Amino acid sequence: MKRLILLTFLTFAYVANAQEVKTLTLKDAIAYALENKSDAKKAKLKVENSEYQIQEVRSRALPQITANGGLTYNPILQTTFIDAASFGGDPGTTIQANFGQKWTSVAGVSLTQNLFDQSVFTGLKAAKTTREFYQINEQLTEEQVIERVANNYYQVYVRRQNLNVLDSTYANTTKVRNIIKGLYDNGLSKKIDLDRIVVKLSNIKTQRQQVLNAVLIQENALKFYMGMPIESQIEIPQTAFEVTPHSFTEAPNTETRTEFLLMKKQEQLLEFQKKSIIAGYYPTLSLSAGYNYIGQGPKMPWGAKPSDGVYWTDFSSVGLNLRVPIFSGFETRSKVRKADIELKSVKEDLIDTKLSLDLAYANAKTQIDNSIITIENQKGNAQLAQDVLKNTNNNYIQGLATLTDLLDAENAFTEAQNNYTAAVLDYKLAEIQLIKSKGELKSLLNN
Repeated sequence: MKRLILLTFLTFAYVANAQEVKTLTLKDAIAYALENKSDAKKAKLKVENSEYQIQEVRSRALPQITANGGLTYNPILQTTFIDAASFGGDPGTTIQANFGQKWTSVAGVSLTQNLFDQSVFTGLKAAKTTREFYQINEQLTEEQVIERVANNYYQVYVRRQNLNVLDSTYANTTKVRNIIKGLYDNGLSKKIDLDRIVVKLSNIKTQRQQVLNAVLIQENALKFYMGMPIESQIEIPQTAFEVTPHSFTEAPNTETRTEFLLMKKQEQLLEFQKKSIIAGYYPTLSLSAGYNYIGQGPKMPWGAKPSDGVYWTDFSSVGLNLRVPIFSGFETRSKVRKADIELKSVKEDLIDTKLSLDLAYANAKTQIDNSIITIENQKGNAQLAQDVLKNTNNNYIQGLATLTDLLDAENAFTEAQNNYTAAVLDYKLAEIQLIKSKGELKSLLNN
């Protein structure tokens, strides 16, 4: 019984926690995404992995030590025929001699050390550049996460604003319906007017459901880009966004953008790749050494003694190994030329990337200017539409305006409010692009 009560309590606690609504500011949403989104996590893992890549390359410059051992049994020994005179016998007499023993066991340690290998030296430099490449890639990934979250955050906000507009319109239309119904009940209004306003209310309900569905879809998209469980409940504070003109005194330096820096690192890596291929023309020199212990006899050497006919001896060797490439069938030359083509290609990509970043800044600046003008116009238009609706409503009550005039005024007010909200969204999206073009997306974490 106690276990059942405990299980029920935990179930209720889980449900309550699952239904808890989390209020998200833009800063909160971005911070959550940088900690939980898979893209950001994988970028961090790549930086960590680059450290192991450096260690892997560094290992080629360190001594390589291995231990080895073996046991061999020879059921049939190799024999040879030699002149007996070599062993003090009669000249012209041939004797048969066996090579080796039935049992042989060897154990030892070997060491190799690169003394000169140009590809190793180049690899060490390239490995450090690889680390820097992934560090910049992590910054770029974080900026991309921030951009996606900010864009979707503002879109959720605007969808919510559209929903608020419909709720307000529904409330106002309900008041008009009540007035018309009162007039109709007193014989002062036509039934067709009441039917038209009821149809209007039904249409608003349908439209609201569609907008609500769009809100939920947009919120799910935001949660996805944040790396948040889709079943989580979130709420966007309905605070007015500030719309302030931006200063365009000077264009940003696109060569400091992470996109450009990443491509520069890629160029450096291709240069190291070319140098690594050229290293194939260089000779290599390595040191090798070994020390071994061998046991031989008619019995298994392990644990056997000389009295058993088994003898153990040691031997060692030290050597230098020089490798000088002479001709590889033009393979190395072809690889070098391929590397040159890849370098030329990435240089063209750098030029195109710089133009693309300049274009993004220019477009963002133009969109910002245009959005500010549109916002001012739509703000005034929405205020005017509200005044017209208020006056038309009063005139309708006094019999000085038709229901058509009232419905038209209401539609115009709703459209003006939605246009204003859309203009604010365009401004905020353009603002994100402007901040991005300046390489300052992380500043959104400080807002």
